[in-house]
Amino acid sequence: MQFLMYTLGDDSVPMPPPSPEMMAEMGKFMADATAAGVLVATGGLEPSAMSTKVTSKNGTITVTDGPFTEAKELTGGWALCEVPDKAEAIEWAKRFRAIVGDGESTVRQTFGPQ
Repeated sequence: MQFLMYTLGDDSVPMPPPSPEMMAEMGKFMADATAAGVLVATGGLEPSAMSTKVTSKNGTITVTDGPFTEAKELTGGWALCEVPDKAEAIEWAKRFRAIVGDGESTVRQTFGPQ
């Protein structure tokens, strides 16, 4: 089963760069997840002001760009993990939160070809 785990920050509060210690812990965590065959892919998310929304209503498609302000910080990140069940996905998310500290991560199962 694949699960998408993601964390979204507050666009109005820039995320400080991680400390060298946190980067080392995160590197070990990612190495552990890769060695366990869990980690499929990871990435960061730019601020929502940089995003584009594609909306469909009554057969009409609307594309709305966010205000393209200069942004140098990420406001979130994601990891796609392959695990036997949701309980194990939650355990990996807990390990991640223990490294990065306060905040919220969401765990959602994905569907489709894997």
